[in-house]
Amino acid sequence: MDTAIRYRRADALAKASDASWHEVERAPQEKVRALQQEKLVAQMAYLKQNSPFYQQKFAAAGVDFDDIKTIEHLQKLPYTVKSEVRESLAAAPPFGLHRAAPMSDIIQMQASSGTTGSPSYVALTEPDCEMWHEMSARCFFANGIRPGDMALHAFSMAKGFVGGIPVLQSLQYMGAIDVPVGADGGVDRLLRALADTRPRCIVGAPNFVIHLAEKAPEILGMDASELGVERLIVGGEPGGGIPVIRERMEALWGAKCCEMLGGTDLGMAYWAECDEQSGMHMVSMDYIITELLDPESGEIIPFETGAKGEMIYTALGRQASPMVRFRSGDYIEVLGMSCGCGRTGAKIRCTGRTDDMLIVRGVNVFPSAINSVVRELVPDTNGIMRIVADFDGHTTQGVLKVIVERGTERAADQDAYLKSLIETRLRNALVFKADVTIVAPDTFEKPGAAKVAFVLREFPDLP
Repeated sequence: MDTAIRYRRADALAKASDASWHEVERAPQEKVRALQQEKLVAQMAYLKQNSPFYQQKFAAAGVDFDDIKTIEHLQKLPYTVKSEVRESLAAAPPFGLHRAAPMSDIIQMQASSGTTGSPSYVALTEPDCEMWHEMSARCFFANGIRPGDMALHAFSMAKGFVGGIPVLQSLQYMGAIDVPVGADGGVDRLLRALADTRPRCIVGAPNFVIHLAEKAPEILGMDASELGVERLIVGGEPGGGIPVIRERMEALWGAKCCEMLGGTDLGMAYWAECDEQSGMHMVSMDYIITELLDPESGEIIPFETGAKGEMIYTALGRQASPMVRFRSGDYIEVLGMSCGCGRTGAKIRCTGRTDDMLIVRGVNVFPSAINSVVRELVPDTNGIMRIVADFDGHTTQGVLKVIVERGTERAADQDAYLKSLIETRLRNALVFKADVTIVAPDTFEKPGAAKVAFVLREFPDLP
């Protein structure tokens, strides 16, 4: 047996001019579906042998593993929800009752960012790690990174977050070179590393990528657009798919922006936008089965242009921390079923997370949508806002409180006009009533290593 450690896939450099990283990305859907069903049966057999968690869960639902032969049969099975995962982790630390591989086979652990509670700790065997690298490499390739490129690492490198080590490993796997500073290294160090190494690409969270560009003249004495960056690869929070935020990033850097989407429970990334910039493709159909749940009817609905709902995921080939019909909390819209790039996976845009969504007098409101409206009003605002959800749960019959920083060149004596303008825009665009408070620029902490938290649970002490 060859036990040599390999950081780079053996044929990575030869893929630079390929149309996609893997042929499955461009395969006809009937071929993809046949492959998925074959791997689904194999995954059910693996869980039948190795997962007490799913053995108990399926038995309680009155379903046998052997009953699951087709993708449609998945609908016989119950969902796996985040609260179950948290309870499982608490009952049997560190990887939970749902661990389905021996501890001796586990070579790596990862963690979620923990923005909605305690982090989820995920176990990976060696095949699981290779699967993660492969899925992420497909995303980076679709986003425009090529073997041989250098990429500035502007996600957090700390706290076990999947934007850290897995990003570095996946870039190495595909033959690219990670510049491993990380958002934790600070803006000054990141920008100086950028000026020294002149990478073609940056990977990071959209708000932080904007902040980096805005600080470049102060720290480097030059605009970000003079640094030679050609690709901005963003994810981890809403923004990359919001036109006003994307336009801001591209204008500041003089570079093309593409977004990606993933989740710790399934992998670092498995949705990715191509050069068409018309939505993110599912590029890992051989590793993940996707379903679309209509949260209002509770029914699974077809993937077709215009469909909206919550993403449900079933992992294929996963050993240590398998997931079956996992409710991701990602609320998406299907933008198309074909693309000029030749990829056949549905194209989506993530609107927000169902656990972030607020219901204001019966109207569903995503924080990312409020952020988009506020950013459209730059330079009257500087694009920074917070929502004050000072009520129990996610529902209110009151007026939603929103705090917005005025633009840096705007006088405070015009705040009443700006307040009225923002309230009107929010009412017209999102059909809810807001009570807007205008505050000075730099009231809130600038984007950094952590994801931007748009929602506060109590009104802050303001200067």
